[in-house]
Amino acid sequence: MNRRNLQIFPRLFLALVFSVCAIAHAQPSGAAALVGVGQVFRLDGGNVTYAMGVNERGELQQIYWGGRVGEGDSIAPAKAMREAASFDSSYNNTPEEYVGWGAGLFHEPALKVTFADGNRDLVLHYVSSSKPKDDSIDIVLKDISRAVTVTLHYVMDKESGILARSATIENGESKPIMIEQAAAAAFALPPAHYTLSYLSGRWGGEWTLNQETIHQGQRVLESRRGSTGHQLNPWFAIGKDDADEEHGEMWFGSLAWSGSWRITIEQDTLDSVRVTGGFNPFDFGYPLKPGEKLESPIFYAGYSKHGMGGASRLLNHFTLTHVLPQAPNPKLRPVIYNSWEATEMNVTEAGQEALAEKAKALGIDRFVMDDGWFGQRKTDHAGLGDWYVNKEKFPNGLKPLIDKVHSLGMDFGLWVEPEMVNPDSDLYRKHPEWVLNFPGRPRNEQRTQLVLNLARQDVREYVFGFLDKLLTENQIAFLKWDYNRNWSEPGWDQVPPNEQKKVYVEFTRNLYSILAELRAKHPGVEIESCSGGGGRVDLGILHYTDEVWPSDNTDPLDRLTIQDGFTRAYPAQVMMAWVTDSPHWLNARSTSMAYRMLVSMQGSLGIGGNLNKWSDEDLAIAKRLIAAYHPVQKTITQGDLYRLISPTNGSEFSATETVSSDKSQAVLFAFAHSTREERGFPRLQLLGLDPSANYALTSIEGKATGDTPKEASGAWWMNHGIDIMLRGDFQAAAFLLDKK
Repeated sequence: MNRRNLQIFPRLFLALVFSVCAIAHAQPSGAAALVGVGQVFRLDGGNVTYAMGVNERGELQQIYWGGRVGEGDSIAPAKAMREAASFDSSYNNTPEEYVGWGAGLFHEPALKVTFADGNRDLVLHYVSSSKPKDDSIDIVLKDISRAVTVTLHYVMDKESGILARSATIENGESKPIMIEQAAAAAFALPPAHYTLSYLSGRWGGEWTLNQETIHQGQRVLESRRGSTGHQLNPWFAIGKDDADEEHGEMWFGSLAWSGSWRITIEQDTLDSVRVTGGFNPFDFGYPLKPGEKLESPIFYAGYSKHGMGGASRLLNHFTLTHVLPQAPNPKLRPVIYNSWEATEMNVTEAGQEALAEKAKALGIDRFVMDDGWFGQRKTDHAGLGDWYVNKEKFPNGLKPLIDKVHSLGMDFGLWVEPEMVNPDSDLYRKHPEWVLNFPGRPRNEQRTQLVLNLARQDVREYVFGFLDKLLTENQIAFLKWDYNRNWSEPGWDQVPPNEQKKVYVEFTRNLYSILAELRAKHPGVEIESCSGGGGRVDLGILHYTDEVWPSDNTDPLDRLTIQDGFTRAYPAQVMMAWVTDSPHWLNARSTSMAYRMLVSMQGSLGIGGNLNKWSDEDLAIAKRLIAAYHPVQKTITQGDLYRLISPTNGSEFSATETVSSDKSQAVLFAFAHSTREERGFPRLQLLGLDPSANYALTSIEGKATGDTPKEASGAWWMNHGIDIMLRGDFQAAAFLLDKK
């Protein structure tokens, strides 16, 4: 697979300001002379400047990363840091852009290799730079004596200042080398008191925001699971200790990789902080034959002086305009109905058609049939891998149901789980060698299924083939692509032993290539990445899919914190948010239809409850609020998000506000877990409005106090604020503000 298919760069329509003292030409592979010493490379975008240079040893060193400095301001050349003691060498203290493991390095390396003769020392020096496009710069580093080169790729977005970095590692030796660790990039921050924010969780409890002081040593965020993982997400934010939601300096990053990954945050003995991220080196080994290359993922990173809120708004807007398949103008997500909770796997043509009629009556745009339509799929014990329509359930195939859905004015979507197989399936009986396994060892099942080895070309062709056939033969507008377990026994015995650990890279590359090829051949099809909730959400998969499934937990109170964490790193546009039944199956909590609807209306709205059991009153409320959602959806899902009150840390309240990019509209949501002692909901001072414009207030659901004006200036709403009438348990309100 070529670099264009793997990387996200073709989607980046970015600008680069590039200033250098001089551009050195590439040196011969055996040259020992230092080149480029004193050169400074500067990138400017948005309110950010990033600068690096070649120091007196020939190393490429970060000089500055922070708020934008004047175009006429000079940036001092790079200078290696001092040796603090014989135990703290200059080589360890200098913030190199991409450092090899060698020369006495003790902190986290960006690259570690073993040469054919057993040598493991790697010292990378600057060789050359080039501009393959006006919006990019490549810098070549090379070992001081061996023919191993690393090309560092930089692209900075002119609007946000978000920097996209990746690396290409090439073996120019006459014999193979083994790459044991490879990062996409490393970033550095000068000594200060910092707080690290990151997202953790588990199935049913994803997207928990954690914040902790950075101390000496390493804080490792990682997944060893073969995919992104519920446990930790490849996103971080680092703020100075005085930073909060809307104020203070904040550096942030997101790794675009859907396989095993690792981000290491490390404070050294002199209190500088380094962030290094890329492939997870655990159980990792990628051999390169002479002339072969390894492409890293992309590591995106940015800076904001407006706290966590400013950081998330920058990254979320960047994702919308540069990462998603439909960037820079992604379509609004259809309001969907999914049949899972109504029928689970007991799907039939008549039953699905009846649900489709009920969904249409609510104002639904897309009807999605979930699991159970294929093979001998009656429970989760059988059928995965056999992607033919079950004739007992659908005697005439899917066409009659699809035609019915279309006649109702909705498009049709379908659930699939392409990377998995049940041992009780025709596919497994025919090809037991197709799963990840170590021969002669147990094959551990989870959810009674095994993982197909997508790194194999024959498996890749099978998966693409059945999906292509399904889409060619049926008018399917949407695939809910599920992935319901992590890896185990990640063996690949069809290749030589020294190549088997390449499975971690090749599996994900083939996943991306299948998605890219499907989208190219079926450009109208949209895809959701689902993995038992938030198990595969990252900027890598989001380059090929239109939306993601944040959590299987749809309890509305839990979703307030789940959605709060999710939107720190990803836009509401891709956050599917379903309304399901009450009492909720997970927590047995009872909540009103209006409360459930308003929680889900903060993202891309869906209905997932059993419509056969909803009361007429609940159906009427859902229909009314779906109708209210459609005209304000663009503001909610693509606008600037302000977290007025976070539901975290045991808060009794929650409130969000989204403002359209032109500040012509804002949508406000407010939620009360419970009120006590006759106290009401706290006054909300809005953010992000045009202070000199007037905004008219309209209720979507709920009431403001009687003295609230129907129209007032942006300055009024932001300084005086709004008092909302919310009392009791699990209460919710929503308001619309339109510029006059």
